[in-house]
Formats: sequence, C-alpha cells, structure tokens
Amino acid sequence: MGHGHGHGMPRGTASYAHRRRMVAVLAILVVIMAVEVVGALISGSLALFADAGHMLADGLGVALALLATTVAARPASTARTFGWQRAEILAALTNGVVVAVIGVLAIVVGVRRLADPGEIETGIMLAVAVVGLAGNLGGLLLLRSGQRHSLNVRGAYLEVLGDTLGSVAVVGAAVVIMTTGWVRADAAASVLIGLMILPRAWLLLRDVLDVLLEATPKGVDLEDVRRHMLEAPGVVDVHDLHAWTITSGVPVLSAHVVIAESAEPGCGADSVLDGLHRCLAGHFDIEHSTFQIEPMGHVEHEHAAHP
Repeated sequence: MGHGHGHGMPRGTASYAHRRRMVAVLAILVVIMAVEVVGALISGSLALFADAGHMLADGLGVALALLATTVAARPASTARTFGWQRAEILAALTNGVVVAVIGVLAIVVGVRRLADPGEIETGIMLAVAVVGLAGNLGGLLLLRSGQRHSLNVRGAYLEVLGDTLGSVAVVGAAVVIMTTGWVRADAAASVLIGLMILPRAWLLLRDVLDVLLEATPKGVDLEDVRRHMLEAPGVVDVHDLHAWTITSGVPVLSAHVVIAESAEPGCGADSVLDGLHRCLAGHFDIEHSTFQIEPMGHVEHEHAAHP
C-alpha cells in the first residue's frame, strides 16, 4: 500500500496550466511583428524596426517556452528521474540571453542613428505603434496571473512587457516628431527601448541562475525549516539539510533526521516520517521531501561534515 509521503512529482509544471494563453500571446506577437516590419519599411522609423526585432526575439522565446513546457510535462523515467522539468529553466535562460542581446543591439544602432537621422513618415509610425501597444496590452493580461508562478511564463511576460514599453516609446517618439520636428526622437526611442530591456533580462537571468545553482528556493528559510522539524515528536537532530528547485513551482528538500530510540520511524499517523512530511507540506508547501532516518549515534559513522 502507498503511504502518501509525497515522493511522487507533480503531474504538470507551473507553466503547463498556462500554455493555451502562451499560444494566444505568440499569435499576437507574430501579427504585431509583421505589422511593425511593414510600418517600419514604409515610414523609415528605426524605433519601429527595433520594436519589431524585439518582438521577433520574443516570439521565438515564447515558442521555445511553449516547447519546453510540453517537454517538461513528459513523465519521469529511470534515465531522467525528475523527467524533463528543467527544460523550462533552460528555455528561460535562452530567453534572458536573447532579450539581453536585443537590448544591446537596440542601443548600439540607436546611438549610430542619432548622428544621422533620416526622413520619417510619422503618421504611419504612430498608427502602427498604437496597434502594437494595444496588442501587447492584451498579451500582458493573458500572462499576468501565470508569471507569478513560473519562471518560464515570467520570461514570456517580461518579453511582452518590454514590447509594451517599447510601443509606448515609439508612440512618444512619433508624437514628439509630429509636434516639434525633432527627428532624432526616433533614434532616441530605440536607445530607450534597449535600456528598458536590459534590467529585466538581468532579473530573469538571476532567477534562472539561482535554480541552476540549486540555491534555496525563495521564501524558504532553512533555519525555520530546521526548527519546525526539530519540534516534530521523536526528532532529536536534523543535519545535511538541503532545499532546491527543480523547476518553477517544484521545490524539493532532503535531510538526515536523527530520532530517539523510542520513536516510530516508519509509516502511520504517529510515525516520525509521516509527521515530517505533513509538517513540510503544511508549513512550507514542499510536497517532495526525502529523509534519511538515523538512530542516535549514527552521525559518528558518517564521513562528511554536515550543516
């Protein structure tokens, strides 16, 4: 009989539930990108080209995120005991790098264009930018809830947010050119788009690196976890305590637990093992935990020092 200790992994990752919305966002990005490319060619606006290039990168990023979400839902096997769930993190890493590259290019080309601005059809530029802004706002609404729970969805959300801010910059540049005649506002908008992109790329990459380096999940205080575990009946000591994240929404924990001689280590309502699993699932939302139950004095036989 199963004992419900939480050893099984969740059936779907945090972003899997939002895949349909990501498909809708991808469709929006493709349409807006096509419109902006045409508009940039007709109007001569570098800002529209920069925003279209950003959307191309974002569209590829969202497509990659969708692919990773599908792959991550594949079941675990003896060769990959945690399945393919880390594919989401690799997709988020790729998205962060692509966004950073696009940001740098937008800045470099914009600075060059400041020295040699060209003729711009501001009416077309403004109309296309407004269409892009409306589409991006729709994409943000679709991804707003999912980005709180998944790095993969957050990567897509940040990309659409960058597009939204980029559209605002293009609209502003078009208005400035129409009202003041300062044509360099177009190139300045391109630089501004790049400057808005880079910080968000860094935030995403930082979170991804935390997962890849198996840092303690955000919101989990290991000392607090240790205190709760030590309060469980029969627990004498906790050492070799580790917590990390497989992918967004899937924190895991392992520990060596020293129990009293009179404690019941196995299964059952009063056992140490079941009590610890209930404790972590209830207080810290950690469903997947693995414990090595040890008798008193066993730590003296372990070779490595444990925190």
